[in-house]
Parts: sequence; C-alpha cells; structure tokens
Amino acid sequence: MVINFAAGPAKLPEEVLQEVQKNLLNYNGCGISVMEMSHRSPSYAKIQKDAISSLRDILSIPDNYKVLFMQGGGCGQFAAVCMNLIGRSGKADYAVTGSWSAKAAKEASQYGQVNVVFPALGKYTTVPPLNTWNLDPEASYLYYCDNETVDGVEFDFVPVPPSNVPLVCDMSSNFLSRKIDVEKYGVIFAGAQKNIGPSGTTVVIIREDLMGYQTKETPSVFNYALMSKNDSLFNTPNTFGIYVIGLVFQWIQRNGGIEGMSKNAQKKSELIYDVINKSNGFYYCPVDKNVRSRMNVPFRIGGRSGNDNLEKAFLAKAENEGMIQLKGHRSVGGIRASLYNAIKVEEAQKLAEVMLQFYENNKK
Repeated sequence: MVINFAAGPAKLPEEVLQEVQKNLLNYNGCGISVMEMSHRSPSYAKIQKDAISSLRDILSIPDNYKVLFMQGGGCGQFAAVCMNLIGRSGKADYAVTGSWSAKAAKEASQYGQVNVVFPALGKYTTVPPLNTWNLDPEASYLYYCDNETVDGVEFDFVPVPPSNVPLVCDMSSNFLSRKIDVEKYGVIFAGAQKNIGPSGTTVVIIREDLMGYQTKETPSVFNYALMSKNDSLFNTPNTFGIYVIGLVFQWIQRNGGIEGMSKNAQKKSELIYDVINKSNGFYYCPVDKNVRSRMNVPFRIGGRSGNDNLEKAFLAKAENEGMIQLKGHRSVGGIRASLYNAIKVEEAQKLAEVMLQFYENNKK
C-alpha cells in the first residue's frame, strides 16, 4: 500500500476514487461518463449545483457570497484577484510570507501599485505580528496566503485590514482543514489539487459587492462578475474535476465536516513535529513553532543545513516502506511531508515511526 505525501496534485480519499471508478463509464445510469457529459446538460447542472450546495453547508457561506469554479489555478488567481479588485483605488497591500505570496505580489505589480506591508523576510520562516504591518487605508484589498506550501508557514491569526478594505486570501493548501469565518473575507480562493480534488479547477468565494470593479484588460474567463452571471459556465468548465470535488465535499460532510478535518489535521501534524522536536536537532524544522503548518511539514536531516547523504538514505527508506513524494520543494531542498485531509492519522503515524527508527539508527 502506497502512502502519497505529495504537495499537489495530492492524495484523494479512497472512498472518492472508488466512487469515481464505479461510475466512470456510466454515471448514474445515464449511459455515459461524466468526462463525456455536456456542461449544459441537466445531469451536469445537478453535479455542479450539488457541489456548491455542499461547500456552502461545510463553510456556512452567507447568501451574499458567490461560489465560482474557475480555471488557471492559483497562479491565474494571482492575476484575476488584482484585475478584478485593483480598480477600487489602483493600489493593494500584500503580506509576503512565502514563495506563493511573493509570486502573487509580483504578478499584481503588473496591474497596479503593490505595497508589501512589512520589510522583505530573509527567509520564509515566520509571520510578523499584525501590529508591525504598514497597512494602507486606501488599499483596494489586503492579500495574504494562509498556508505557504513550499515553506511550511501557516498563519495563526486572521489579518484585520483597515475599515472598508476587503481581505483576500489564498487558501489553496489548507482549504477545508480548519474552521473559518467567511464573512471576514472579501475573496477566498483555493486550487483544488491539494485538499479537495484533482488539478484543473480553482474555487473562488467572493462577496457580491466586490464584483464589477474589473479593469478593461481583464480577460473574460478571469472576470468574476461575468463568471458569476454565467454560473461558472461562461466557458466549458473542468466538468470531471468539479464532479470529483463535489464527491470530496460529500466525503468531508460524512467524516465530521470542518471539525473532523481540523481535529485530524492537528493529530497528524503533532505526530511529525513531536519526532522533530525530540530528535536533539537530528531533524530540523526552520519554521517558528507558532506558525508551523499543519498541512506541509518541511524539515532537514542531520542538522540545520541538512546532510545530503542522510536525506537521500531517508527518502530511499521511506519509499521502501511505501511512502512516496517526500522530497522537499526544489527551491528549498530537504524533506517535506504534506498531510492534507485525505492522509489518514495512521498514515502519519507510520511516517512518524519510520522517522523515529531512522533517527535511532543514524544518530551520533
């Protein structure tokens, strides 16, 4: 049995994959696969409607927020967010706490004035306290990434922008893993391929009053108002991906909802961090303890800078034990364990046991 610790595209719940397999050739007796189904058909309309309904239930999304299914991934939303909102004042605030928020700020700088709200961090290992942020009361929005997949930094607070400045959040890698108050946000977006489905779809949750400020250069497929008016069907959506996402939402509902996902996330991450913390520096996580991600756990082996031979040996041992995709992101190296919702507590336990055994066999 293989355990997939990939950062994305990531593990999907076995129950969901089995359901997909069962209906792959003949969805609910209609004689065709969802992959062949017209996006204008009643059968697909129900799939999409049910998926949105499930998400609204899971997050208690208020009626004045729209749920959109869009394409282009998180990187597409780096542009879409700015193009749709920057027209409010021509400028925006960005909290840069990792690789993805840095890319988002760089993308946005092509379309308006970007203010990075605190000095550049030498390394992405912390989140500066909110009272040190230089926030612009005239910003079109305040943007942050709730969980940095590459760097393993996860916010332990929700930023509070100045009055009338909407909060925009990239939740791609911790979406539906803990409770959130949607009303605190103007826009939430999440690429599906980490916590809720296969790659190719991005969920966007947007407050209705923020639509209609798009710049004239905004492509139609990135225009929130146009996509909302057309119920995410302005162009052909990723129908099969949305079908799988809907099944994942139902799986979450059956397994304790947000509370169940959050409880498991805490258990899984504590298992791994506990081994790291008790290894006397053999395993080293560079991230400040208060903002260590529950979803993506980066660490080095053999000390702060890592030991290539030990890390290669660990990866080989883990793969021999059926654990794959543990190599760290190419930009930072080391090891990274991604513990998304579909990873079971017992699978995280097995990784912790392998880490402990490796430590005992290789410590000096």
